Amino acid sequence: MTDIRPAVFLDRDGTINIDAGYIERMERFELYPFAIDAIRLFKQAGYLVVILTNQVGVANGMYGEDFVAEVAGYLAARAKLGGGQIDGHYYCPHSPDAAVPEYRADCDCRKPKPGMALRAAAELGIDLRRSVVIGDRWRDIAVANAIGCRAILVKTGYGATEALRPPAGMSADAVCEDLVGAAVWLLDHPAA
Repeated sequence: MTDIRPAVFLDRDGTINIDAGYIERMERFELYPFAIDAIRLFKQAGYLVVILTNQVGVANGMYGEDFVAEVAGYLAARAKLGGGQIDGHYYCPHSPDAAVPEYRADCDCRKPKPGMALRAAAELGIDLRRSVVIGDRWRDIAVANAIGCRAILVKTGYGATEALRPPAGMSADAVCEDLVGAAVWLLDHPAA
């Protein structure tokens, strides 16, 4: 790869879309009204936009990997329509307690482990040091810590509650109200 670029690694549920529990059909997938604008801002600032999402609903038999792909396609189409782009979509369908035996695994891709981000970096040519992870849970921030990049906790989804009780020894570079707030912070604090 000749040109490695920084990425914005985005959590999905609670960060890009309303976290409505297990989203098993498209009618329940509702984007935050600011999500596409934020994705466009990240692209305009020169970041790759990569989704990293745990999808334990697959492991528990609530929906299949085909539905995860359908949501990813919808999100990519909406981003493109809004002048943005999703450069990669990575998900973990595993759980150590999975109801579906084929997904029962203690894998390295399930957040807070960094497997999805490391795979994306290898496949897409990402400069991890100049990248950032954005999510509404401390497990997203743990991924950032594991791969050596910055982290932003957003107060959408579980974020407002999570911000009140950070785990010992863990902190985010910024805590923002939502994804647009995170985009503004990132534009004001470019990677070195």
